[in-house]
Amino acid sequence: MNFRRIFLVKCLLLLFPSVKCSVTNWIYRAVNESALLSVAASGNIYQVTWLRNGEKLLQIKDKNVKHYVNKEQCRCKIFPNGTLQIEQVVKEDSGEYKVTVYQKDGKLKAEENTMFIVQEPVPQPVLSAECMNKTVNCEVKQKTKNETFIIELTNDKSKKIRNGTRLELHMRYFGTFRCVVKNQVSEKMTEKVIKCSGQLDFHLVLSIAGGVIFFVIFVTLLIYCIKKKKAERPEDVDEEQMMQARRVDSEIVGRELPQPPCNPTLKQLRVQQRPLPQPQVMQQALPPRPRPRTQQRTPNHPRERP
Repeated sequence: MNFRRIFLVKCLLLLFPSVKCSVTNWIYRAVNESALLSVAASGNIYQVTWLRNGEKLLQIKDKNVKHYVNKEQCRCKIFPNGTLQIEQVVKEDSGEYKVTVYQKDGKLKAEENTMFIVQEPVPQPVLSAECMNKTVNCEVKQKTKNETFIIELTNDKSKKIRNGTRLELHMRYFGTFRCVVKNQVSEKMTEKVIKCSGQLDFHLVLSIAGGVIFFVIFVTLLIYCIKKKKAERPEDVDEEQMMQARRVDSEIVGRELPQPPCNPTLKQLRVQQRPLPQPQVMQQALPPRPRPRTQQRTPNHPRERP
């Protein structure tokens, strides 16, 4: 089947050597710019017709120009060589443009298709960072609903590219980040040094929190042990004081009552037999007792004998 197709194409080229195959070109322009859509045919051109999305725009035939649409609405003109010019292009000018070139004898000389696309200049991208999630975001605000851009986010050690309006990059290192947003007609860049000085890494925060909790527990146990020791200390002090008092009493008794030797002398026996001096107790001075009244004795008379 493929060999038959190839053979058919070769036959057509041999029969019509002057006819060029349909070619699709891509042309991009920014809004309010001018665009030139040229014709690849060479030599003398007799008739050139331009169509947009299947509808005729204008035609030049034997150097006479014919417009099929309003000139102000079209904002276009055609040159003698068949080139189409569109001034102050808008997005509505986008579409598929087809040009056909005929010779004076009516034979088709060339036919080309051109995709013409009008785009808005890209807006300035915005760089932001989320230090807790360790991500850098590059975002572009859309001017139209289905508009997309080529976003390139790079730093010294990583790079990421995608089509869209927002790009996120997981960062391993802080530093200078560069966001480039572009389409086929414009390009803009934003560069920013990102430092997360006010926020810490999540793992670092956990480590610090664990260390603080451990320190608080250690201090609490230390205070509890100190209080417990202080509560036990008065009992120890009382026991020590009692032991010291007992030792002092035993020393005093030992001093006052020395043990007699095995063979005491007569003098030592006398000293031991002496009573120990008793402390004189201060007696309260009692008021003098009243003396009893002396009764007068009655004289004893001698009894008379009977």
